[in-house]
Amino acid sequence: MDKLDLNIIEILSKNSRTPFMQIARKLKVSESTIRKRVSNLEKSGVIKKYSLVVDTNRIGFENIALIGVDVASEKYLDVAKKLTEFNEIKYVASSTGDHMFMLEVWTRNGDDLRALSDKIKGLEGVTRICPAIIKDTLKGSL
Repeated sequence: MDKLDLNIIEILSKNSRTPFMQIARKLKVSESTIRKRVSNLEKSGVIKKYSLVVDTNRIGFENIALIGVDVASEKYLDVAKKLTEFNEIKYVASSTGDHMFMLEVWTRNGDDLRALSDKIKGLEGVTRICPAIIKDTLKGSL
């Protein structure tokens, strides 16, 4: 991993559809160099996948929330597996700090968020959840 690889990653992270020729011109190298570098980054697992960022409101999801979840230690793995099975939960991470798990959830409205929260609370081993609805994204994307 060198400065060229890091520059390629930076460009692709802003727009993963940037043509290789455009990246090559910007970084003053050949298109084949970019193609080979990207291929190597993919094969080595540095680039795991290409993704899409959508305006969730425009596709009917009015409530995007982050939910902290705490669990009894003996149920940690069971709860982790169950959390990954909910369609509304788009991101699950184990964490340190205030909560054992942090979730990103998309729901159509407040009622759906409440229903999902109740389902999470109802999982055996869950001791506490702390939802926070996202009002505005000031930097980055979820």
